[in-house]
Amino acid sequence: MPSISSPVSVEFFPHDSVKENRFDLPITPRHAKAVQNQGKVYLVGAGTGDPELLTIKAYKAILKADVICYDNLVSDEILAINPTAEKIYVGKKCAKHSMPQQDINGLLVTLAKQGKIVIRLKSGDPFIFGRGGEEMQTVVSAGIACESIAGITTALAVANSVNIPLTHRDYAQSVKFVTGFLKTDTPNEQFAELLTDNQTVVFYMGLNTLPSLTQGLLQAGKSADTPFAIISNVSRDNEQVLVGTLSTIQALQNDAKLPSPAVMIMGDVVSLYHQLNAPTLTYAAL
Repeated sequence: MPSISSPVSVEFFPHDSVKENRFDLPITPRHAKAVQNQGKVYLVGAGTGDPELLTIKAYKAILKADVICYDNLVSDEILAINPTAEKIYVGKKCAKHSMPQQDINGLLVTLAKQGKIVIRLKSGDPFIFGRGGEEMQTVVSAGIACESIAGITTALAVANSVNIPLTHRDYAQSVKFVTGFLKTDTPNEQFAELLTDNQTVVFYMGLNTLPSLTQGLLQAGKSADTPFAIISNVSRDNEQVLVGTLSTIQALQNDAKLPSPAVMIMGDVVSLYHQLNAPTLTYAAL
């Protein structure tokens, strides 16, 4: 079992178990009994690209890989953790899929049947808009051992990166994660479910639908003054933040042109952005 020996691990785990290669976290099959000489598939959450947000268990799984099937938003730093593993790009961009989902599912099965340790490396978390459930269904149905390893989903990463708390006793008692597109690649227009007060809504993969999203919410009865933020390239060096309201955010985005990948946050917690970032913004202006 490979040990953790990155600079981050030495900094945070400077004890003998790391130095002597004894910091082993067992990864055991759960969903299928592995056949002898047959491989295994790990669905691994890579977070938002910052390698320091990768979990220890994900790090160890990547080190074990014979082959890594990775998404569009997985960073080069994370791919470089295992320089000897075969790398296969299976990523998706808006309306541009390098490989259909059913082909990705089949690829995982084929590689595992060759006796390989297969890492399906996903941005964020495998089970939050990551199609991890679909992939695990296929792998398990083929009689192959499969395990999912949690990653930090974008909503959680962005909240901490830009200091917008998703919950706050004065502003929001619930959080909703919403995808911008349905399985049929049509916009998600279930606006009636997003009108609750004292709730934070995080929109994944919805930047291209911003005009119809804001108009749909306004027409459904959401207040025009509802705070609204767009955050692009979450937790990366080129992260950008745009803050407005439901009625102004489209005009602001027309000028700013923040690029994808981006997430959007709607709710009163967004109003805390300037207050909680005031020390940082003041320092940056010096």
